[in-house]
Amino acid sequence: MDTKTKLISSAERLFDRHGFTATGMDKLTQAAGMSSRTLYKHAGSKTSLIAEVLKTRHQRFQQCLEVDSVEGLFDELEEWVRLEGSRGCLFLRAHGETGGDTTEITDVVLAHKTRLFEKIQEIVSLETGGRHPELAEQVLVLFEGATATAVYRGMDAIVSARAAASTLIQQARA
Repeated sequence: MDTKTKLISSAERLFDRHGFTATGMDKLTQAAGMSSRTLYKHAGSKTSLIAEVLKTRHQRFQQCLEVDSVEGLFDELEEWVRLEGSRGCLFLRAHGETGGDTTEITDVVLAHKTRLFEKIQEIVSLETGGRHPELAEQVLVLFEGATATAVYRGMDAIVSARAAASTLIQQARA
């Protein structure tokens, strides 16, 4: 694993577990096993590192969304939570901790959420045979809600959201 990959991986783990504000650069250097000079050489700044972590996570998450059904979408969310843990959406947590005032981070968050919504629109269109922006919005809310609710309700939140989304799709087909 190269130095930058090691840094991003260590940073993602710490940010996800402890938050962005609570994770200082000293913790990052220790976790990545590198000097602060090396860290800054590869990261630039903490803000840049956060943005890189989110971009890397986005790429990994997009691979999970290569599905063509609402059922598959929620199956992948369930698998993601099983593998990554259920601490809520790292993108929304980054946005919340920075207050939306850090352009570099906000741009990455909005790009991720825009792509998620586009994917849901594609799936809804495939499953219903037409464009249904309101239905896509409802599925998005169920997906995001399941992600957040899984923090304290576990997989039951995802199972319930999947069932609700499937019902909405079936109704749109009728």
